[in-house]
Amino acid sequence: MRVLIVEDEPYLAEAVRDGLRLEAIAADIAADGDSALELLSVNSYDLAVLDRDIPGPSGDEVARRIVASGSGIPILMLTAADRIDDKASGFELGADDYLTKPFDLRELVLRLRALDRRRGYARPPVREIAGLRLDPFRREVFRNGRHVALTRKQFAVLEVLVAAEGGVVSAEELLERAWDENANPFTNAVRITVSALRKRLGEPWIIATVPGVGYRIDTAPGTGREGEERG
Repeated sequence: MRVLIVEDEPYLAEAVRDGLRLEAIAADIAADGDSALELLSVNSYDLAVLDRDIPGPSGDEVARRIVASGSGIPILMLTAADRIDDKASGFELGADDYLTKPFDLRELVLRLRALDRRRGYARPPVREIAGLRLDPFRREVFRNGRHVALTRKQFAVLEVLVAAEGGVVSAEELLERAWDENANPFTNAVRITVSALRKRLGEPWIIATVPGVGYRIDTAPGTGREGEERG
């Protein structure tokens, strides 16, 4: 999952970003409305965490443009404005959820996970495919009943692959969804992470490489050459 944090208080924005990273959620920061709109125009985000009181185009204006774009990006407004009228106007602008400051980071993570699950279509909180069981709320993975300990980045990559339900995910999309804007587009981080993830999950390899296309969860692992470990 990749999130855009729109917050002009640098310490808070960095604390939220760092906290989300601990939960295997990639996050970029925009300190004003102009920066937020620029990042939204060049990156694909799963969610936006939006402070209403920001420099430049206001958070309300950013929310209006997100809705008008038709991107379907869920918006969680994170603001000190806690009156019921403030919340009502936020929802009228298109916010999908509203959390007032001060807040608990764990609650923010839970709300983001819930919004992501509802995006586009209802997805079960726990995903299962080909003997894999992935719980994004507890950040746990089991394969055939065996717990698999993963790094945060390995979990983020696996979450994207599992969500594709056997469909092919390109290396570019994995980089877009599991890393933040500081990732080098020419890096071999995706190949290295997928290779390490395969080893953590164990044989037979369950992540298949589709040469020249990307990676997918092999629903019948070990039955074909795509299941071999090729970075």
